[in-house]
Amino acid sequence: MPLDALEDASDAELLRLYAEGAPEAARLLTRRLTPMALRVAVRLLNDMAEAEDVAQDAMLRLWKAAPGWRADEAKVSTWLYTVTRNLCMDRIRRVKTRGGAAVDIDAIAEPADPGPAADVRLTEAARNTALADALADLPDRQREAVTLRHLEGLSNPEIAEIMDISTEAVESLTARGKRNLATALAARRNDLGYSDE
Repeated sequence: MPLDALEDASDAELLRLYAEGAPEAARLLTRRLTPMALRVAVRLLNDMAEAEDVAQDAMLRLWKAAPGWRADEAKVSTWLYTVTRNLCMDRIRRVKTRGGAAVDIDAIAEPADPGPAADVRLTEAARNTALADALADLPDRQREAVTLRHLEGLSNPEIAEIMDISTEAVESLTARGKRNLATALAARRNDLGYSDE
């Protein structure tokens, strides 16, 4: 079956087709979901190599779950967010137990960007680095809630399901996380090109 014929299929339908032996369904689902898993992992781990491993592991777990998938129990994307998050939390716990430190976001090379002018790119890079640094300094659960809500665009009920907490707890975590981010970034407003005008 050609990929074009599957473009409108839901994630659950593609997973079912993959379980029935349709490799093109897996290719399309990989294109849809892997970038999301990678984004979440990068934001939680601040390490591209670790994030790539996590995203790959999460997708492998999805393929293993495909034959027994029950579409009425969970959305594929929510399931993948949860698995990605859990894998990241496991790695964070291992690093903390070994006394290791997370990789500095500045150590990750920026990809070449043929877009805007150099000064615009530098300002944007400084803003992204400042945000990544401020996010990295948040407590784990606040960082996770803020990332899922404001960077990934998930709803509070979806985040509550992923994090296995109440919607009220999500609201509290995101509110505290946003306040902490605002406090951490306030002193750098002028440096980052923001003004009160």
